[in-house]
Amino acid sequence: MPALNATHDSNLKSWIATANAEGCSFPIQNLPFGVFSTADRSAPRIGVAIGDRILDLAVIEEAGLVRPRDGSPVFASSSLNSFMGLGPAIWSRTRARLSALLATGNAELRDSEVLRSKALISQSTAVLHLPIDVRGYTDFYASKEHATNVGRMFRDPDNALLPNWLHIPIAYNGRASTVVVSGTPVRRPLGQIKLPGTDAPVLASSRKLDFELEIGAIVGTASPMGRPLTMSNAEAAIFGYVLLNDWSARDIQQWEYVPLGPFQSKAFATSISPWVVTAEALQPFRVAGPKQVPEPLPYLRQSQPNNYDIQLEVTLEPEHHDARATTICRTNFKDMYWSSAQQLAHHALCGCAMQVGDLLGSGTISGADPASYGSMLELSWNGSRPIHLAGGGERCFLEDGDEIAISGWSQGDGFRIGFGEVRSRVLPAHPV
Repeated sequence: MPALNATHDSNLKSWIATANAEGCSFPIQNLPFGVFSTADRSAPRIGVAIGDRILDLAVIEEAGLVRPRDGSPVFASSSLNSFMGLGPAIWSRTRARLSALLATGNAELRDSEVLRSKALISQSTAVLHLPIDVRGYTDFYASKEHATNVGRMFRDPDNALLPNWLHIPIAYNGRASTVVVSGTPVRRPLGQIKLPGTDAPVLASSRKLDFELEIGAIVGTASPMGRPLTMSNAEAAIFGYVLLNDWSARDIQQWEYVPLGPFQSKAFATSISPWVVTAEALQPFRVAGPKQVPEPLPYLRQSQPNNYDIQLEVTLEPEHHDARATTICRTNFKDMYWSSAQQLAHHALCGCAMQVGDLLGSGTISGADPASYGSMLELSWNGSRPIHLAGGGERCFLEDGDEIAISGWSQGDGFRIGFGEVRSRVLPAHPV
């Protein structure tokens, strides 16, 4: 497991005052990467969040304050892929350099008024873009609590988990083309739906639209076709993590998923947060996951803690003038049965070539308590237990105009590593 270093010091402070405020999501210990643009410069480029600002890495790279590689620049780019492709040693060296530049007492950028005015952008004036060029998307099914709940609902309450679940990280390949950044509206999908008591399906818009609370792991190191990854290789290949909402149409899914699993019920949208929190920033929050019984096959065995203590919340806000957001879920990423490193190692086991920018969804994150269930399907128990909203009304599944927001953070000693949020509103379906 990589050792903690100076960038993790809880006493470290920045000369950017807002980064030192209590509860700030983006202190100097975080430095998440993203892609942004501004009104006066429309070309997307890479930055890191610090306090309520964005440090424009393209500007300071041009000025020579940071240089990940010799030759052509990497930060004047519309995605993180080129930077990620430089590998873990460069990721860590760049993070250390940025931390030093922003730390109290370092005058290189702080005292250069012209450069500082160009390099520091207010987050409130920036447009945030999809941070990566998503090469492939795979969604896993790694929460034992979630898999058990679904099994109880739709199969056998006494044998909720299928026989393979405790041996293998279950997954399906999703659509990279419909991964979108936070703030992008999501349109209710059309599909074939077989209604209760009928013999044939109908074409209709989904009546059971749902969110799925997930964490996305981003692959930063490619692996060649035909070569498996060891657990240590897989852990080192993950650049960072984002919040992820893997939208789901439960009624379309129920009709189509046998025998090959989800298809159109999941292909219409997956939303991710704009800031990528690096694996290095999360090092202080590594924890051991649940004990795995039976013990996995050797290629999946873990010699170090590979889960993370990340607190997660979901709110639902209807679209009307007196609407109020209701917190409908609070849970934690640390209790996932299969870790992201195990998921990646299993993904590559057959010789599947992994690419820089591949996105691995954790699967719905649910805890043991009903208030910690990470989907409407579980929270309403497939519509049998309506959720009561703070502003009045209730929900079993999502309605047009509803806005789902997912937030997450790891709480340290005097600082917080925040992910920001992934927020999206539901639009009506296109006419059939």
